[in-house]
Amino acid sequence: MTEMLRRWCGGRPQRVDVAVALGCFLIAAPVTGATAYHRDASVTAYLLFLLGSCLPLLARSRWPVPVAAATVLIGVVELVLIPFTPGPRPETLGISMFAVGVALYAVATRTDRRTAWRTGCCAAAALTLTALIVRPGLEELPQNLGLIAWPCLSVAIGDAVRSRRELLASAVERAERAERTREEEARRRVTEERMRIARELHDVVAHHITLVNAQAGVAHHLMRTDPEHAYRALERIRDTSRTALDELRATVGLLRHSGDRAAAAPREPAPGLAGLDDLLDAFRHSGLPVALERSGAPVELPPITDLTAYRIIQEALTNTHKHAGPATARVRLDFGPEQLRITVEDDGAGPVEGPGQGNGEGTGHGMIGMHERARAAGGTLSAGPRTTGTRTHRGFRVHAELPLPAAGGRTCSRG
Repeated sequence: MTEMLRRWCGGRPQRVDVAVALGCFLIAAPVTGATAYHRDASVTAYLLFLLGSCLPLLARSRWPVPVAAATVLIGVVELVLIPFTPGPRPETLGISMFAVGVALYAVATRTDRRTAWRTGCCAAAALTLTALIVRPGLEELPQNLGLIAWPCLSVAIGDAVRSRRELLASAVERAERAERTREEEARRRVTEERMRIARELHDVVAHHITLVNAQAGVAHHLMRTDPEHAYRALERIRDTSRTALDELRATVGLLRHSGDRAAAAPREPAPGLAGLDDLLDAFRHSGLPVALERSGAPVELPPITDLTAYRIIQEALTNTHKHAGPATARVRLDFGPEQLRITVEDDGAGPVEGPGQGNGEGTGHGMIGMHERARAAGGTLSAGPRTTGTRTHRGFRVHAELPLPAAGGRTCSRG
């Protein structure tokens, strides 16, 4: 029966209202007939009065507040017209009270909380005041005050149902939104991880291949005139290529392991400023004179800041070696109270708009990677030709500012 009624309604508000009004009448009819019999009144008249109180429920979906007002008005008329018959167990509810409860429930489920409670309080006040006027006396006071509970109970139940529906709708909306954005979020994370690995691969490969190429050129040039120096250059090529393979193996290992699956422990820790001297020595051996200047009190850097500083210096010197031609470079580290300033500049005669150089953002992968690393560490980076120097030997300058940890949490160290 319930399934048939649900199929008949089919989610149409008009049919639902008809079913509710009919159900209200059928449920209250036996009680109304018994009340009429107990009062020795006309059962037909009572049923007609009940029918009249249920008719406004046919429009409860479209006009919930006016329907509630109509049912309350019918309840007031009932209290005025139908005499109260005292007995050993007097009635506390009238014929139309069931329709009033259904109408107030509809108001609570279809309007906001403030409107629902205002309507319920007005209905309770109107019914109770009418009952106190029509049925005065202390002996009738409990029955009269009992009319307050019926409208308030209906509003409370309706408000609880509405709140539960809103909660479920919110949960469903969040689930649908999460489902829609899950694939987009997954693609975004994959892109970020791909870019991170691409930066690592570029820095490792470009730096070491540049050094190997320079050292190979030195070995080729000295092979006949100075075999001893050529032999040492070949040794540095061997060491540089081995280091490149180790770093490349560690970077590619990131692609083979995901989630909580543990990867094999790297042979060496992640590069940082502690290895800056070795990095500069490698460039010096490859033919690029590099000077290092430090100022301020060195502090222990967060891992991401330490790696970022190292990679920026590495990439800037690699670009100098590749594009500046015969030049000297200078690296300055300034440990300030709140940030680390890194400056790498050269006096080369390379092209002002060379690959990976030129404007502030740069078009090469190395320059783009330096900007991305600086932003990921919470800092900034600028790059461009120096303002000093000659027209043909102006040189290039890379300047980065990376935030340092709070002064209270610093631990002095020296890289």
